[in-house]
Amino acid sequence: MRHLRVPNRAVEENLTLLRDRGWLAPGMRVLSHEDGEHRLVPLDPGAPIEMPAPFDIHETVLLEGSLDSRVDPNWRNHLALLVGEEEVAAFGEDWPSSHEFISDMMIVRIENNLEKYTPQIAEAKLLAHPHIRLVLNDEGVQGELRIRELTPIGARVGGEIVTDNIPDSVGSTRVLVRESGRAIACDPNKAYFSTKLQSERLETLSLAKELRQLLDRPISVCDPFCGVGPALATLLAEPDLIGHALASDLNPEAVRLLLDNLRRWDRRNYPSEPFPISRVFEDRVIGIADATQLCEDHSLVGYWDLVIVNLPHRTIELLPSLVPLLNRSNPSMIRGRVIVSESEIGDANEEIKRALPNLIQGLPEPSLRIKRDYSSTLRLCSFEAWISPE
Repeated sequence: MRHLRVPNRAVEENLTLLRDRGWLAPGMRVLSHEDGEHRLVPLDPGAPIEMPAPFDIHETVLLEGSLDSRVDPNWRNHLALLVGEEEVAAFGEDWPSSHEFISDMMIVRIENNLEKYTPQIAEAKLLAHPHIRLVLNDEGVQGELRIRELTPIGARVGGEIVTDNIPDSVGSTRVLVRESGRAIACDPNKAYFSTKLQSERLETLSLAKELRQLLDRPISVCDPFCGVGPALATLLAEPDLIGHALASDLNPEAVRLLLDNLRRWDRRNYPSEPFPISRVFEDRVIGIADATQLCEDHSLVGYWDLVIVNLPHRTIELLPSLVPLLNRSNPSMIRGRVIVSESEIGDANEEIKRALPNLIQGLPEPSLRIKRDYSSTLRLCSFEAWISPE
């Protein structure tokens, strides 16, 4: 997570200012810097990418955060009190040690052999994370749109923890996620995006700024698997970075949430109901679409400087149908994510290069970089490819 590097004498002042703005990461510790003269203050994911005055005089650094020990963050300790040490030991690594936060919700995946302990798991997670309102069990993705089936298993109601008959008033999964100075409306039961990938979106921003500098103008961005728009949120927050933008998704509910987000980010009167892809404004192409069919619209072919491919299970397969969207009159870029086993990364790199047109000489070739584990055998990776003009 991001931390603000602050001189020791200025820590309290900056803590107060960050807390007042909602930019101080809750439940995280202020850390000592190795030079002994500074402290590292944890920033909330919703804090702006470029910190404004008076924080802009301090360096922002990325490092692993540390939980505040005043609340026992080890959920297994709470679990042991609920089910007993012997039961915790008996199931070993089957317990859901990993989880994902989306605003004030936590998503966990409970194995079938632990279903009878679901209430205790939910209670232990809520005890370990006091800022969480709702715990949801991830029962896997469903259907062509890969929508996650999430079941509420625990909630905080009036200061009490409830694990059955959870009232609808606290069971809503539509939330605002604050990231990089933007509020992103999402509902993981309808359109999922991973809050763990904020650093990926910041990396995409950095690459987009490089491309803008190379072209010496605002860039046109195509995001054909946009979901609710988390990648666009980061890019649109940068002044004069994006000129034209295409944002589409096959999931109508994702587009509905995207339109809600764009109304706030762009401050324009977008429609409220999802619709087939169309030019909503002169510089905005938005709507429901199958990304593989976009190249059939001649007005979209050869137009986009940056194409974002965020369908990691199928990215390599889909690249040939997306390459025609690139503006080949100037340098352009494809930025993508891929899920692959670690042993097959070399082969995947070669497959990516075969699917792409000529690359810009002198710049790094596309090469998958492991970002995190997707499963015990698969890795989530990212790459970028700098495409030369024809």
